Amino acid sequence: MSDRAGWDAALSFGAPPHDDRLVFRGEQPAVAGQPEPLPADLPAALVAALERTGVTHLWSHQAEAIALAREGRHVGITSGTASGKTLAYTVPVLETLLTESHTRALYLAPTKALAQDQARRLHALGLGRDLRVSLVDGDTDTASRRRARIESNLVLSNPDMVHIGICPHHQRWDEWLSGLSAIIIDEAHVYRGVFGSHVAHVIRRLRRCAALYGASPQLLLASATVGNPAEAFGQLTGCAISIVDADGAPSPGRDVALWNPSLLDEATGRRASRIQEAVGLVAQLVIDDQRVICFAPGRQMVELILRGVRDELTRRAPVLTDRVEPYRAGYTPEVRRQIEARLASGALRAVIATNALELGIDIGELDCAVVVGFPGSVASLRQEWGRAGRRQRGLGLLVLGDDALDQWFARHPEALMARPVEAIALDPNNPEIRIAHLACAAAEAAVGPRDESILGVHVTDDADALVHLSPDDFAMTAAGLIWTGVDDPASRVSLRSSGNQAVTIIDSESGAVLGDVEQDRAPLTVHPGAVHLNFGERYLVTELDLEHGQAIVEPFRGDWFTVARAESQIRLLDSERDDWLGNWRVHLGEAEVTTQVVAFQRRRVDDLSVIDQRPLDLPPREYRTAALWCVRPPTDDEPSLGGLHAIEHLLAAALPLAVPCDGGDLAGLSLQLHPDTSLPTIILHETRAGGAGILRTAFAALPRIAEAAQSIAAGCPCQLGCPSCIQSFGCPSLNEPLDKALALVLLQELVG
Repeated sequence: MSDRAGWDAALSFGAPPHDDRLVFRGEQPAVAGQPEPLPADLPAALVAALERTGVTHLWSHQAEAIALAREGRHVGITSGTASGKTLAYTVPVLETLLTESHTRALYLAPTKALAQDQARRLHALGLGRDLRVSLVDGDTDTASRRRARIESNLVLSNPDMVHIGICPHHQRWDEWLSGLSAIIIDEAHVYRGVFGSHVAHVIRRLRRCAALYGASPQLLLASATVGNPAEAFGQLTGCAISIVDADGAPSPGRDVALWNPSLLDEATGRRASRIQEAVGLVAQLVIDDQRVICFAPGRQMVELILRGVRDELTRRAPVLTDRVEPYRAGYTPEVRRQIEARLASGALRAVIATNALELGIDIGELDCAVVVGFPGSVASLRQEWGRAGRRQRGLGLLVLGDDALDQWFARHPEALMARPVEAIALDPNNPEIRIAHLACAAAEAAVGPRDESILGVHVTDDADALVHLSPDDFAMTAAGLIWTGVDDPASRVSLRSSGNQAVTIIDSESGAVLGDVEQDRAPLTVHPGAVHLNFGERYLVTELDLEHGQAIVEPFRGDWFTVARAESQIRLLDSERDDWLGNWRVHLGEAEVTTQVVAFQRRRVDDLSVIDQRPLDLPPREYRTAALWCVRPPTDDEPSLGGLHAIEHLLAAALPLAVPCDGGDLAGLSLQLHPDTSLPTIILHETRAGGAGILRTAFAALPRIAEAAQSIAAGCPCQLGCPSCIQSFGCPSLNEPLDKALALVLLQELVG
């Protein structure tokens, strides 16, 4: 068992009086569990199976969830990490499978690795032929899928397979679907934004396919990190969900700490590298005999930290160099089991991982979780910290970056520690996504007014629109809307894009397909001359063919990267809601966006300095989406564009405090005189056509967002503006112009 002081040496290097990098250290106290007995009337075979895996009682939240599920309710479980949510949905599902021979269940995970981990746990129950488990995903061959349909009473899969493999071919699954009694949706917090909006329709289509064969499956959802579970789970499934949000599991407690790299230049806000800080911390923890997981944002950073830790250990403790490995979801179960066994035995001391492993995969007992950069939400941070200290006291350590939100947390650590988990935003009513899945549903079975109870109230109007827009692909019959096209519409719909088309990235030397990118985002990310990252390797884009959906790349070894420059025009349309934000009027509504990538900069990797700027000639993109605009009432003084632009960046930086979103989800525009308002206006808009519910969720939290934006700017020690306050790495106008002093004045008007 690790000593509680096992990480003290590593933290002491940044603590006063010698240093000030350790900006916060606190303690999450241990909690005693609230045990309850197993239900007395569970099948004897199930009780014996649970006892074989060490389960002799339940915790109170598990008992509550199981009771609700046994009553036939749809249930959502939102207890903390390592609290036994799996058992809470497994017990009622297995009870049904063991007592009703015709019943079936479907388990959905956001990653293949999580489904594989679940399969291992189920096999460990030793139920033999009473529990017939199959994995069905994109790697499953035709013969194995056929066996799953015929033999399995529990199928483990993912939303992508339901979208393209089960619903479009439901006739092959007819017997299996007729007995579908439960759908388990694990790690449900992952389904947010555009992805969540798509998955919401996939779930509805699956429920409809089951209904075609007389089944009405129960929905069981689990997530450790949802701020609005009833609303989010309801939007995801289309059903009313009974929420179990208590947590009766014991917790050994945790030390938590924030580490801020040293400030190197106060004028520019430049700080020491968070990568090097993480390298030093992980290496010291390994030397101090701690078992560590280090989360880094992206595989390239994983490789850099891994290389740095091994180099540091080679210099200081060579015997430990081979005891640090990368760990990611793409590994085979055999490789993962080997790494877990090496961790458990002490042969392996640290793993460096992407955030894919913040999900509930069991990777053994760890002492310390080091997170490099705020991962975008308190929810993700708690998930990642929760990977360590599951059975005995652990350490959760956040190494902050130099961007605005990270540095705000450095100055206000108590705000991070006390901050509640964010609300999840998704929007099943996004018209493009909704209509795309209606097309898929029409190919699966005729769609009519009778389907409104599952597919939604827009069915009739959307069906008429599809016939009008594409008469060659759809027809209206007595039974309802049917698909008459030549291919499968599901194959056209990506679950991670609001559009239906993608650009394939091809290596010109090997001919290999490296992946794809949404066509709408291709001009920003794979324009000619762009440096593209793929699994840690760097490529130079030599050609972008939007018409045929191809980007041609070649291996690249240069010491520079690229940043695209775009110009936008935004026409403000209908305002759904409006309110006062301080002295400004703020609106939520729809906007028509026209954006065009016109140039790109080449910047050096080592110091981010600009080498040159090169023009581009690419077509504009036009789309409608959700927007939020702040309008300053008429005054005698007209603010400069630099002040408005700085506030735009600050609001965007603070917005993740209210709703989780990724860097590419939002964009903005500021004008001294917008033609639609005739006043100084700051606009934030979603980058996906139709929007994903992000700004609608954020609208109610705008006062808190504005206050945080003011705090970010006022608390930053720089004079003119830096990456820790008003500069944004992804700014399409390359941070020109910006005025920090005026932004502070205008922010005072916003907060009132």
